[in-house]
Amino acid sequence: MTVEVTPTSRRLRHATRVPAHRTLGAILAVLAAVTGFGLVFVETSLDRIDDGFTTHDISALLPAVTEDPDAEPVDPSSGESIDILLLGSDTRIGDDNQALGGGDVDGMRNDTTIIAHISADRQRIELVSIPRDSRVRISECRMLDGSLTSATTGKFNIAFANGGQNGNVGEAAACVASTIYDLTGIRIDHYAVVDFAGFIGMVDALDGVPMCIPNDVYSVKANLDLKAGAQVLDGETALAWARARTGEGLGDGTDLMRIERQQELLTNMARKALGLNMLTDATKGTAFVNALAQSLTMDPELGDSHYLLGLAWSLRNFDTKNLYMTTTPWHYPTDNNGDVVWTEPDATELWARLLADEPIDPDYDDGSAPEPSATEATGSADADGAATPSETTDATEDTTEEATAEATDEPADEPSETADPEPSATESTSTPTVSSTPERETEQDILNSCG
Repeated sequence: MTVEVTPTSRRLRHATRVPAHRTLGAILAVLAAVTGFGLVFVETSLDRIDDGFTTHDISALLPAVTEDPDAEPVDPSSGESIDILLLGSDTRIGDDNQALGGGDVDGMRNDTTIIAHISADRQRIELVSIPRDSRVRISECRMLDGSLTSATTGKFNIAFANGGQNGNVGEAAACVASTIYDLTGIRIDHYAVVDFAGFIGMVDALDGVPMCIPNDVYSVKANLDLKAGAQVLDGETALAWARARTGEGLGDGTDLMRIERQQELLTNMARKALGLNMLTDATKGTAFVNALAQSLTMDPELGDSHYLLGLAWSLRNFDTKNLYMTTTPWHYPTDNNGDVVWTEPDATELWARLLADEPIDPDYDDGSAPEPSATEATGSADADGAATPSETTDATEDTTEEATAEATDEPADEPSETADPEPSATESTSTPTVSSTPERETEQDILNSCG
């Protein structure tokens, strides 16, 4: 699969800006290679039709249109689900990355791969981690110079290394996207790659990330020394926490344990960003997007500030309770070589739900479930002497009558003739309502939630 262009759907492109006329030419060239004579015939016919039109460009003669600075951002992908490939690269390219990564390591590898699925209604964000040690079929990948890498079977992170052999992050991301498509059927819309220095920049743009450290942690290799408890990690410490695999207090030292820490880290970054109103405050939002621009390598569309701000604005009412993270179902094979293999049919079912834009969280509640009836809500008397439904109802009616009498200066047994009847439970829940301003957490709220 080539992740450059397609005539029928949004597709991932390499991180290179191409003038519109060259983009169109590239699209036609690829289509011609795929469909042969048929497309050449159609293109020729369309050219002849276009030659028959008389056209005049009058745009320079029209009044200039000034954009309203107070206008709300527009989500170009409104009504469509979006799949974004998030990749963490351990490249040592650049002085900062060399100093942070340590050692003189050639090539590119990625220890973190996450598919971020944003639902079409913008009510759900689901992140699925793919273990780097997954034993899978790595796709044949096309490079910008037209050459092809060989398909092979091995650890999943080989795909990024194969694509990045020329030092181009876009080619590396494209190879991962190709492999994901061939394995799952999911067509990646956008990608974002963050290196060591970029990750630090993202965390520092938030002034740190609040975390609950469950136990003392010490890792010489990761340069990490933390005491248990609630604390705010700065950029460098958060990077060490995300990278650490071996050392005291880090579990069994597998990549799978590291994935759990990375997921918690990303969750708390999202909670803090929303709590700071990054998606609703124009000034804060623009500053944060600028920080992201300096931290990430993205495809041209996702890397366009207007697109990114529009997408962020469409998520302004997102409730973090609908942020769900999981890992591709896996198990250890019997050969004990350190790889993991995907568990079937669970993995296939997971990909199918993402493709269908269906919730993958088994506990997801879209708010459409009817509320329990009064009888179900109150229940019967228990052994401790709880009130029976009739007692509870009587008490409620007495209280309501008294409150009504005080508010209207009328006897409780003479209800207002204009009062509307109480809606039934079914009527009140037939149309789910979503709060336009979900409750947000401050950094201190997140720290206080630590057990």
